[in-house]
Amino acid sequence: MKILVTGGAGFIGSHITKKLLGRGDEVICVDNFDGDFYSPKIKELNVKPFLKDPNYKLYRTDIRDFKELKEIFEKEKIQRICHCAAKVGVVLSLKDPFLYEEVNTKGTINFLELAKDYKIENFVLFSTSSVYGMNKKIPFNEEDKADQIISPYGVTKKATELWTYSYHHAYGLNINIIRPFNIYGPSGRPDMIPFKFTKLIDEGKEITKYGDGSMKRDHTYIDDFVDGTVAAIDKIFGFEIFNIGNSRPIELGYFIQVVENILGKKALIKEVEIPPTEVPFTYADISKAQKMLGFEPKTKIEEGMKKFIEWYQENKQNY
Repeated sequence: MKILVTGGAGFIGSHITKKLLGRGDEVICVDNFDGDFYSPKIKELNVKPFLKDPNYKLYRTDIRDFKELKEIFEKEKIQRICHCAAKVGVVLSLKDPFLYEEVNTKGTINFLELAKDYKIENFVLFSTSSVYGMNKKIPFNEEDKADQIISPYGVTKKATELWTYSYHHAYGLNINIIRPFNIYGPSGRPDMIPFKFTKLIDEGKEITKYGDGSMKRDHTYIDDFVDGTVAAIDKIFGFEIFNIGNSRPIELGYFIQVVENILGKKALIKEVEIPPTEVPFTYADISKAQKMLGFEPKTKIEEGMKKFIEWYQENKQNY
């Protein structure tokens, strides 16, 4: 198939691209290589292995630019869309909610319009586990209410879910929504906890721990996540929402111990109050994805972080 991957130069998008190319698909990547969270050079490193692949084409385009996007759709005979691109980060979304709304919501509407006009077979939207907000029922299930969202980032992603449903209802678009849970692994984002804590502990610098370390996160290894996402690209259901997580929440305190053990170094820890944008836990009910997508996460946190840290030690000169 010919598949458009938006945000394809990012951490998750580049791993999805690798998987798709490896099985023989054609990949059209759209990414604007912005540097809001980390140097664009990292994205350049992410796409470098694909540039000589005849089944890969890269467009350095902003997803807010409808005219340029339409030209891409006019030129390429895209069959399916995996829409990963977004402005991410719950804390920073408080500082510039207008930008998050413009990129996440308007950018998604652009692709929905193009999907409608160019008869796209299947549209996979990346939402976020942040839509569950302060939901106290665990594990989080796709049928749970998502009306206690505590960050502008989460609100914009919930808005994209509603927009996609409206296009499914009005135009019959096939939509699979993915709610990712704390994805980590090789070439992971430097602003995320797995990378940030590994780097700081490795360099003997202080890390900031929210609260007493009892916060829990459902850390999901990138290879497992990609398997679930590719299944969502392949399978057409009409309209469905899927949690893609590891379904094994890890306490922050234990996560720090895992990193310390692998590095063989003790962390210098500064304890601070939990920010208002941080939920106490994330925990995915993945029974629906298991049943409908055949999704089965295999990687435990100790194994996944060992793989990540091995990659980090080989590549830290680039960061």
